[in-house]
Amino acid sequence: MPNKKKLDILYEDKYLIIINKPHNLLTIATSKEKEKTLYHYVFEYLKKKNKNNKVFIVHRLDKDTSGIIVFAKDYNVKFYMQNNWDKFKKGYVAIVEGKVKKDKEILKSYLMETKTHLTYSVNDKNGKLAITEYEKILENKVYTMLSLNLKTGKKNQIRVQLSDMGNPIVGDKKYGSKKNPINRMALVANYLEFIHPKTKEKIVIDIDIPNNFINLVN
Repeated sequence: MPNKKKLDILYEDKYLIIINKPHNLLTIATSKEKEKTLYHYVFEYLKKKNKNNKVFIVHRLDKDTSGIIVFAKDYNVKFYMQNNWDKFKKGYVAIVEGKVKKDKEILKSYLMETKTHLTYSVNDKNGKLAITEYEKILENKVYTMLSLNLKTGKKNQIRVQLSDMGNPIVGDKKYGSKKNPINRMALVANYLEFIHPKTKEKIVIDIDIPNNFINLVN
């Protein structure tokens, strides 16, 4: 956990800090857990550097998803990042159960959420539009590895859309997975590309696919 060893910092300047979040760690606090969160560890890290430092959440990853998370050190930067989030290039890699029929596809659906925080697809446009583009990377007889490009950033959209397709993400019991060979959900946020709100330079963050993902499909 990041409190016992160093945070895996992928990028840091005076406006932003970008972290590689491990799986099985909350992004922010819940009613049940206040301190074992990535936000808390980043907050502690920045406060140690300077007690006047601030940290703002830009987006979240599910507890069981690993990968790239962005925090802002300035409210206006946070506001810019959130307002432009759907314009940024956001890449994920997932391993799903079964063989995926098409080599590539754009998934579009409208999503709603139950009172118990389960996201599901609806046929009408009362839901929130979610768009995900996928392409096959590797496959064997049991699993398929997909590269995913999020066109929108709706809660659980990848998990719901792949489950609807009949190929739930490995280890994602909530959305229909029956298998968990690597003791985690096989989803990682591995790529982010955006224009820096202050310097206007292009920032590209690209992390390796976990070895246990590759071993599962090879």
